[in-house]
Amino acid sequence: MIRVLLVDDQELMRMGFRMVLGAQEDIDVVGEAADGLDAVQMAEKLRPDVVLMDVRMPVMDGVEATKRIAEADTAKVLVMTTFDMDEYALSALRNGASGFLLKDTPPSDLVSALRAVASGDAVVSPSVTKRLLGRFLGDGGGELRDASVLDVLTEREREVLVLIAKGLSNTELARKLFLSEATVKTHVGRILAKLELRDRVQAVVLAYETGLVRPGDA
Repeated sequence: MIRVLLVDDQELMRMGFRMVLGAQEDIDVVGEAADGLDAVQMAEKLRPDVVLMDVRMPVMDGVEATKRIAEADTAKVLVMTTFDMDEYALSALRNGASGFLLKDTPPSDLVSALRAVASGDAVVSPSVTKRLLGRFLGDGGGELRDASVLDVLTEREREVLVLIAKGLSNTELARKLFLSEATVKTHVGRILAKLELRDRVQAVVLAYETGLVRPGDA
């Protein structure tokens, strides 16, 4: 069973999520929280597999709550956001979220995303990521990080990181680089370890922040 904690300051929104998720045989909603502070405390107590996190809430917002949960390693966090809250989504990714979805995501996609995050995958649409990072980084909305942080990578690992940032899956990476999926997974694991990153989402963010990949790249 995938244990899920729902966090949203709107009771009706939580009710909707609970109805969708409660209909799944492999998902168990173990608790609900109406603000970020309560979410942090409940995550510590309940130890869910995934926290479905709103970002704009009273007492403590979802970004700070995500940061605390990620630092404590009590659960993975999937952030729910809207098109007009890109900055919050980017901050959540930087602070340890395993992905984000739009609040108007179809129920089937929400369920799939929760399963993916619970299994260790990251959930971020490449097209939405490009728009988000392009707005705050590549298009003059923020300063780039020092690219020397990438010097620990081999040329092959840098190549893999570029393709990860462009949204390729492990299967697509293996096909493009003429490698086995096992070898690709090894490369990805080494990249995350060398750069001290939590998951592929943070790898994507770092690739954009350092200018290794830019939003306009094909």
